[in-house]
Amino acid sequence: MIKRSVFLLFLGLLIFTSCDKKRVFDRYESIPNGEWQRDSLVEIRFEAPDTLKDYNLFINLRNNSKYNFNNIYLITELNFPNGKVISDTLQYEMAAPSGEWLGTGFGDVKESKLWYKENFRFTESGEYLVTVQQAMRRRDSIEGIKSLEGITEVGFRIEDNKQQ
Repeated sequence: MIKRSVFLLFLGLLIFTSCDKKRVFDRYESIPNGEWQRDSLVEIRFEAPDTLKDYNLFINLRNNSKYNFNNIYLITELNFPNGKVISDTLQYEMAAPSGEWLGTGFGDVKESKLWYKENFRFTESGEYLVTVQQAMRRRDSIEGIKSLEGITEVGFRIEDNKQQ
């Protein structure tokens, strides 16, 4: 009985990990208490993959039902090893007009895989840094939202765009 359970566990892990052949890098950072502070930067460091290949880059967000908006605005920076910085202000839809979350997952937490850069080439070898900051505000306010509830984790993913 124990051998069978171990075998099934091993088989499940093998199937789960082999299904994600495109993944080159994937990391999440937790947002304390699910409240993303306006001035809080999520920082993710990684080593450049192959500098001769193109990759697709994604910002991943996990949210729960406390997230009260149908979209999200983010300010991102991609810092190269030699000092170059690419800054972007991005807007993504998080929910359909009906209010149904666009992300995947069961239960209260949904995961959204958001396009960041397509066919991107890491032109420098070394350590890169991606920073992500929420830039949400209410429609009738110039001030940003100080504490954005409902975002539980922010991630960054690199995929090989040639894998099938």
